[in-house]
Amino acid sequence: MTNTTDTSTAGAPPRADGRTARRRPQFRELGVLLAVVLLIAATWLHNPGFLSSQGVRDLFLGATVLAVLAVGQAMVLITKNVDLSVGSVMGLSAFGTGLLFVTLPGLPVPVAMLAGIGIGLVCGLANGLLVTSVQVPSLVVTLGTLYAYRGLNHWWAGGGQVNAHDMPAAFLALGRISVLGVPLPAAIAIAVVAVVGFYLARYRSGRELYAIGSNADAARLSGIPAARRVMVAFTVNGALAGLAGVLFAARYGTVDSTVGTGMELQVVAAAVVGGVAIAGGVGTVYGAALGAVLLTTITAALPIWQINQFWQQAVVGALILAAIGLDRLLALRTARKLRGGGARGA
Repeated sequence: MTNTTDTSTAGAPPRADGRTARRRPQFRELGVLLAVVLLIAATWLHNPGFLSSQGVRDLFLGATVLAVLAVGQAMVLITKNVDLSVGSVMGLSAFGTGLLFVTLPGLPVPVAMLAGIGIGLVCGLANGLLVTSVQVPSLVVTLGTLYAYRGLNHWWAGGGQVNAHDMPAAFLALGRISVLGVPLPAAIAIAVVAVVGFYLARYRSGRELYAIGSNADAARLSGIPAARRVMVAFTVNGALAGLAGVLFAARYGTVDSTVGTGMELQVVAAAVVGGVAIAGGVGTVYGAALGAVLLTTITAALPIWQINQFWQQAVVGALILAAIGLDRLLALRTARKLRGGGARGA
């Protein structure tokens, strides 16, 4: 993996339209950030307790797991693929981590955490191998592994669960301690966003994911190992789903075979609302993380406004449709500008 800041890196936009391409994701991210700020401010004015110390902590912790999952999903979506199995992988990793403490009392906490992440990594690698070798659409492959991993988790759990008293206090403390006033799980999520965002922006292999998502055939013809890069994206996504499972177990202390059920749609929604295009090649993990914050803030704010939770799904659906519509609008505007520039150049 070679570090480079060359603007001609594969996947980077040509200089002629580079400013337009950069403004597009920035516009989306700023819009999501503004929506988060306005929602928090309005809810705080309605109920000042929303931004109490405990309220802020709950907002941080509420967005942690979804943000970590959204970062991994963003990498996959950028390559014009999707992973619907992340909820099942998260649940498998959470239960596996808890079961390790039951099976091996005295196991060092870092070892158990690495094992949980490793479970997710193996599942993500399996997804990547299936997508790249069988040449079946990722939607179909990961829909199958969603049920396969969930079934494996049910078989493994056998209807039982791991409770907080089965886990060491040092592990459970990870969900309670803070770093500079930020809950440790949230600090870990912020670090994940920063590291993956830096990789995608500054490393050639990261920029190549955008090239693959924009035009996979052209990327292959230019010498980019597309299959290998897609496999890496799925593997990293699986590892991050494993990390989300570990953080979930540390925060809640009780895990069973139902952990993560239904999370896959929330994860895709967070990434898409944050500006990661379903069509591939566009978006950043920063936007995906902001999308996760927006969705969790909506979830926290609705009860304060005494709005039925049913409307949360309606709001999320509307946001997804708006995001897709905005993507299309911006794409058409960019195409018109490029055609106009080409005509003037001629």
